[in-house]
Amino acid sequence: MNSTIQYIEQTNTSLPHLFHIPVMGISYTIDAPLKVARFGISSVVSIVEDGVAEGMRKFYCNQEGEPYVPITQKDPDYRARRISEYLNLLERILQKQMETIKSEPFEKGKDIVKYFEMLPDSSREKILFERMQSMEDGTEKYALQEILRSKIVAGSIDANIMTKCDKTNYSADDEPLPAEYNDAMAALRGYAQSRLHSSIVFSAGMNPRLFSYCESFADFFPQENGMLNKKIILKVSDYRSAYIQGKFLAKKGLWVSEFRIESGLNCGGHAFATDGYLLGPALEEFKMKRESLADELFEICNNALRQKGKNIFEKCPESKVTVQGGIGTANENYFLLEYYRLDGTGWGSPFLLAPEVTNLDRDTLRDLATAQPEDYYLSYLSSPLGVPFNNFKKSSGEKDRLQRIEKNRPGSPCYNKHLTFNTEFTEKPICTASREYQNLKIKQLESMSLPPEKLKEEIDIVTSKECLCHGLEAAAYLKKELPPPHKLKAVSICPGPNLAFFSGEFSLADIVDHIYGRKNILNSLPRPNMFLNELKLYIDYLKNDIVKNIDSATERKLKSMEAFKSNLLEGVEYYKSLTQQMVRESEQYRKKFRETLHSLEQSIQSISLPELVELS
Repeated sequence: MNSTIQYIEQTNTSLPHLFHIPVMGISYTIDAPLKVARFGISSVVSIVEDGVAEGMRKFYCNQEGEPYVPITQKDPDYRARRISEYLNLLERILQKQMETIKSEPFEKGKDIVKYFEMLPDSSREKILFERMQSMEDGTEKYALQEILRSKIVAGSIDANIMTKCDKTNYSADDEPLPAEYNDAMAALRGYAQSRLHSSIVFSAGMNPRLFSYCESFADFFPQENGMLNKKIILKVSDYRSAYIQGKFLAKKGLWVSEFRIESGLNCGGHAFATDGYLLGPALEEFKMKRESLADELFEICNNALRQKGKNIFEKCPESKVTVQGGIGTANENYFLLEYYRLDGTGWGSPFLLAPEVTNLDRDTLRDLATAQPEDYYLSYLSSPLGVPFNNFKKSSGEKDRLQRIEKNRPGSPCYNKHLTFNTEFTEKPICTASREYQNLKIKQLESMSLPPEKLKEEIDIVTSKECLCHGLEAAAYLKKELPPPHKLKAVSICPGPNLAFFSGEFSLADIVDHIYGRKNILNSLPRPNMFLNELKLYIDYLKNDIVKNIDSATERKLKSMEAFKSNLLEGVEYYKSLTQQMVRESEQYRKKFRETLHSLEQSIQSISLPELVELS
């Protein structure tokens, strides 16, 4: 056997791709691992809604010929059990897929060939595969094929919990259940009790009670060999939040295996804007401090493990730093990996246009595939969480909301109740998108003798809330031609603004080839660099904030706006020198970057902050 084969055999196998598919909505990636994991691609499943997990478990049990025993709401701890059983089912199906792919012949069209064809061109396995393909049949070719089979690695089945979705649940006699039965707590228990060896992704900020609950499960602590059966990924927007949350967990002996940095505004779903801190400077800070952060957390974590009498880490475990949000070209992808020395990137919204990867009904897919930039917008009112939400004007969820208003029945029937946090009118929390809340609020407004214009404005704000629980799960049922719960078919969709630069429908291979620069699937619209696109979004965000507070700016709010504007200008200064590092880009591209940056800088400088309003 020649030296090339010997070298490959001695190489430790790791995940074959340096990108992952983030969680999207409740149902868009609910079964994505069954579509991509056998090709070595990791993806994230939402476990916020146990009902859709149970619906998908029934579907796949029937498809795989496995017995299906329903877990009903009358069963003890049904929410956690539904999530565990669904995740276990995904793991079983993936194992069967891996057995199949490893046994396939190397023939065109087979998944084993697709696996290697989609690898990055620099991958040792890809190079070996191409060499094998060029060989004549014989002993060495067959030996290479067996080595290649041994190098096939499944992508990870990771799970996501939005930490803010942690409402209290109630017993049959309407008594509050203990905290461990809250939505997020039960979801974590469901994941922890599953057989998966993967990662839980915590998004939307710190939830001390939820984070502390990880201590209840041995799989989050190092085993005798120092390995973690289950890992923790924190989705963060800046270094400070990573440090605070990472330190909180380390003090409990819990290690953060990955900090997943996400753009505050140039992303899908809910948009958690920073105070004007931009993605580029945030990545630069991580680049400079990640080693010292890992060293500090390692010491804190091991001290906590010793105090608990648990196994310690013999050496500092892996602590990845990855980024996601608005990446659109292979050059951007490589720049992030090379210049900031990142461990990976996340590509989300473009996969909404890949029917073989994500769940979208045909109507929504068609509308997304033909959408115009103005169809994507950041809604400050749609989400019952009160957090800006990346919305899509053509969604059937938006049409359904407007139709209910026309019928004088605003608001949605609230069955899932995951976002029931409002106690303005009721002792038991209800959702601001619910028919119950909107009726009560409109009656209150009508009793206040407001001027007609003001009354309409206030009612429009109330009725702008959209039911996200059902809206974000409906597509999975429609895609699989299953009756959606309660016959609610309206689909909410929350793509990132970057999707405006992609049109049409694509295969998994199309998008992977685009990521690695082997194909270009962007549409013809002029697309700014991802950093500049985010900067423009932040400028618009600040302008909108000023309009909202023009007549009510307190000293505290004014200082916040001043800091926001100052942070944007600091970000501009940082980007001015960054073009020198864009070695893969043409001089024309770098020139355009500088011109656009200068224009955006002028736009920021021209922003006038409101006058201070003296409080009486």
